[in-house]
Amino acid sequence: MQTLYAYKGGESDDFSKDQKFLLFSIDNMYNLYLLMIALLLEVQKRAENDLVKKQNKHLATQEDKDPNRKFVNNEVLNLLQDNHELKNQLEINKVDNWQLDDEYVDLIFKAITTSELYEEYMKTRVSDFREDKMFIIDVFKDIIAPNQKLYEYLEDKNLTWLDDLPTVNTTILKLLRKVKPTSPQSFFTPKLYKDLDDKQFAINLFKKTLLNRTAINKEIDNKTQNWDSERIAEIDYVLLQMAISEIKNFSSIPVKVTINEYLEIAKEYSTPKSSIFINGILDKLVKEYEESGSLNKIGRGLM
Repeated sequence: MQTLYAYKGGESDDFSKDQKFLLFSIDNMYNLYLLMIALLLEVQKRAENDLVKKQNKHLATQEDKDPNRKFVNNEVLNLLQDNHELKNQLEINKVDNWQLDDEYVDLIFKAITTSELYEEYMKTRVSDFREDKMFIIDVFKDIIAPNQKLYEYLEDKNLTWLDDLPTVNTTILKLLRKVKPTSPQSFFTPKLYKDLDDKQFAINLFKKTLLNRTAINKEIDNKTQNWDSERIAEIDYVLLQMAISEIKNFSSIPVKVTINEYLEIAKEYSTPKSSIFINGILDKLVKEYEESGSLNKIGRGLM
């Protein structure tokens, strides 16, 4: 959607650069995932360093000398620290932001250690895997994910990351909820695409929408004759173009699935009334396709 929205050329123009940007922005989502996971690693290291500094103080207290190491020894964080595949991916993708911008590690560390979650967790010195896991889940969900300064940092580093962040955070939480002491090394290095078909779908939808824009726009214009074109949000045009392209060219995707997807995107990115407008246009077009027999859907339940 973003790539199509930004594209200003015509159907006959070369859009290879735009396609390259599309794939680059998708691939960069994996870097964001690694960055957020790496933040957990760096926070644990920061906690370890904090304990060492306290122990080495000239006037160290008994608590400084014999600190509660429950957070530092958190079993889930240790799983991440000992994950060689994860470390390899961090090196390959050159994810070293937190070494360069360590003030954000300090910021998150302070937010964690001053929280009620941390206070409750540290009331004891021992824990099991389940308690450690639930603590990290709550920390990520309630402290890291909603942190405004971290959000602004990510926005400054890469504009496309803001749209990827909810997906990445949800993925990390799912992994944290499912992790076990016996989880394989590959557990925290999931594949970006389920299979090659996923990647090809993104390319095909982008191409087919661009190459058929003139014809698609005519269909949209025929259904919006009573609308002032200037009052129709540009993003709504893009979403309609994509939805129509998907309905007509991807026979294995149910019509209802397509419509529901684009209505959700409209609610997120366009005007309050956009989803109603888009739903109305698509509903009329789908009925016409059905009546003319041009709706080519394969398999049961795809209407």
